[in-house]
Amino acid sequence: MDMLINSLKSNNYKVTPQRIAVYHEIHNSKDHPNAETIHKNLAPKYPSISLATVYKSLELFAKLGIIQIINIDGQSYRYDSNTEKHHHIICNKCNKIEDLDNKHFACLKSEIENLTQYKIINQNFCFYGICKSCANSMEN
Repeated sequence: MDMLINSLKSNNYKVTPQRIAVYHEIHNSKDHPNAETIHKNLAPKYPSISLATVYKSLELFAKLGIIQIINIDGQSYRYDSNTEKHHHIICNKCNKIEDLDNKHFACLKSEIENLTQYKIINQNFCFYGICKSCANSMEN
């Protein structure tokens, strides 16, 4: 939480209970929640928090580089407090998102640079499939 507070203060943004709660919700979730889920989870404790406040907080956090936005096929946005370079796998049935360890992709960047003569600045891979839970429910 100190990183959030320091980042907000050093960029002249107010540290509000709502902003802290929104970040806390993302940071403590491994589900990569969307704005609506964050709002739904916070509403009981913060009845006056609006969905607009959640969206504005998420935009600010992304601008400050303290969360990353996962764009699912340009239709849905999910949020991740892990800002280290890593990739994701997404279930096409339940939309579950899981992190993939970057060690499996470490050599890929240099191979692509050699192949294309581009200097890779950023990379973001999303793999799509059916998670084990959904696959099992389809079999039954």
